[in-house]
Amino acid sequence: MFDILKSTYQGKKVFLTGHTGFKGSWMLAMLKVLGAQTKGYALAPEGEPSVYNLIEGDDLCESIIHDILDVEYLEKELLEYQPDFIFHFAAQSLVRRSYNTPLDTFEVNMLGTANLLNAARELTRKCNIVVVTTDKVYENLERDYAYTESDKLGGFDPYSSSKACAEITTRSFRQSFFHPDNYDDHNISIATARSGNVIGGGDWAEDRIIPDIVRSLDAREKLNLRNPASTRPWQHVLEPLYGYLLLGAKMDEEPQQFSEAFNFGPSPGDELSVEDLVKITLDRWGAGEYEVGTDADAPHEAGLLKLDISKSQDRLGWKPKMSSAEAINKTVDWYSTYKDDPIGITERQIKEYFGTE
Repeated sequence: MFDILKSTYQGKKVFLTGHTGFKGSWMLAMLKVLGAQTKGYALAPEGEPSVYNLIEGDDLCESIIHDILDVEYLEKELLEYQPDFIFHFAAQSLVRRSYNTPLDTFEVNMLGTANLLNAARELTRKCNIVVVTTDKVYENLERDYAYTESDKLGGFDPYSSSKACAEITTRSFRQSFFHPDNYDDHNISIATARSGNVIGGGDWAEDRIIPDIVRSLDAREKLNLRNPASTRPWQHVLEPLYGYLLLGAKMDEEPQQFSEAFNFGPSPGDELSVEDLVKITLDRWGAGEYEVGTDADAPHEAGLLKLDISKSQDRLGWKPKMSSAEAINKTVDWYSTYKDDPIGITERQIKEYFGTE
């Protein structure tokens, strides 16, 4: 696993949008371990603490702090760099926030994606592009069914809908400008990656369950638990990031064969309810309490969501290495020790995942 990725990315130029966010920061650290050269493009980290600052992200890349909605600036930075790979993470990624800022959510998630792909039309060298969306792009009927990549796109809330729009936008650019049949003319391959609910050290976003638990523990307060029965495809952040990197490597080898959508989630049957996740987290931590609360004014959030990952398993040779419980334990281990050495614990968990520690 590590050797394949190392041979693909070592010395290669990667353009990473959203590099200052939670997932983007972990991706930045993984790319550093693999020996890639990375140029990041994102807004400044939102609030402190931030995992990007904790791991000294500015030392891991050429960091461009700017808005992806600035078309001319984005194009200038991208074309000056002429990357071998683009990983597009930049997004407004919070469901509940999307109800308060729907226009901003659609602009960043849909138009930001269009801005990036339009700029890529002017690249003058071979490039593989992975656009990261979400498991929430599907029209979720909330039944016991694992969604496949060919299922209908939808999205109840503005976040989910805007990410489905990003998928449609990507498909349109692929069909219109980067069709696999005409690869020799443009040398661009584009895939999308849809992952489940990601957990891991360094996430302090609002209205996410792990950050909520950590904040309640720090404040020595009882956790107010919303939607305890909701079931999600929980996975450690390293799992989908490995999937994205593997997808990029496969695209580099056979660019016409992998310009498609791929799901990344936990093993079938490994989904946990929110309450189960909380119990495992507090047990691992050895502290904390929770109570089930109600919020009559809470916006709609999906109660059941599953992904079919057989395509990624069969086509990419990817599969999750951790169970949901192991992912939770790894996350708790990061939060409970990061204050002593955030760079060390982050790099150690990456190397342990790759089997090089």
